[in-house]
Amino acid sequence: MGRLSAALFAAAAAFLAPQGAASGAELREIPVTTRTISHFKVGATQSRFGPLEFVGGLELTSSSRALGAMSSIRLAGDRASFLGVMDTGHWFAGKITRDERGRPAGISQFSIAPMLDRAGRESFKKWLFDSEGMTIRGDEILVSFEREHRVDVYPAKDPAGSRPIRSIPILVPERELRGNRGFEAIAVAPQDSPLAGSPIIVSERSLNKAGDLFAAILEGPLKGIFFVRRHAPYDVTDGDFLPDGDLLLLERRFSIADGIGMRIRRIKGSEIRPGATVDGEVLLEADFGYQIDNMEGLDVTTDEKGDVFVTLVSDDNHSILQRNLILEFRVVGDSGVPN
Repeated sequence: MGRLSAALFAAAAAFLAPQGAASGAELREIPVTTRTISHFKVGATQSRFGPLEFVGGLELTSSSRALGAMSSIRLAGDRASFLGVMDTGHWFAGKITRDERGRPAGISQFSIAPMLDRAGRESFKKWLFDSEGMTIRGDEILVSFEREHRVDVYPAKDPAGSRPIRSIPILVPERELRGNRGFEAIAVAPQDSPLAGSPIIVSERSLNKAGDLFAAILEGPLKGIFFVRRHAPYDVTDGDFLPDGDLLLLERRFSIADGIGMRIRRIKGSEIRPGATVDGEVLLEADFGYQIDNMEGLDVTTDEKGDVFVTLVSDDNHSILQRNLILEFRVVGDSGVPN
């Protein structure tokens, strides 16, 4: 989105530059092969799914074991450069190449680097660097972590070579947070919305006594804890704001009997305030009859024509039974926003 474009483009450019990994962090470009996904529903040619139109997708594979575990992604204003985090405690970045119709056609310059702790060191202890969500505000990158629950702030100028410069209090008491069900979603509201550019976080499955998800507005005039209605068996994995200030939440379900499923829910931004329990309409729901996997990351972007896009990324858990996917949809409601 426009407010993120310059900072994210600069962050991705710094990351991909040879000098991008300062402070001893190892920056590596790895080979990535892609297979294009032309249709979202298996065995069908339809492109419209409610208020979303499937643009296209990619399945990523690599000879390097470093590819995988992608948990969040953000695209720059050119809708090519991207930056994200893996839940193994790594940054990843690269570029999406597109065909003449603007559909994803391939990936170039896919690179990874370890995240650094406050002492400037990398760690192989997953519980310390279980990075699940990422967003950008101004010249800062905000990253949410599970297990060691926190939101750390990194400089966008050189994320791959930098230690966190500070942390933002998460407001929710740690006793309320489940070890591996903490804050998966982090997003920054539009500056002209009631939330006035504040970051919000939503937990995967840390529940209050009513069985709803803990969430928080971290700063600003409406700072405080709120809740998101949980509809079992779905859990939240990521989110981002539409240009009109409404929040899109990506949710996932899994069971041995029913397999993997995903859905996207729209929460009215005007209803997000301290003490509220918010809910919203389901824009998209899909199971293994569609081209999905363990969908973990969601990003909202706007192109030069004003069209709004939703980009999803999956986490393969470094399993040969799962896939690394990038899927893209165009929002086709009035004025580019669902009604």
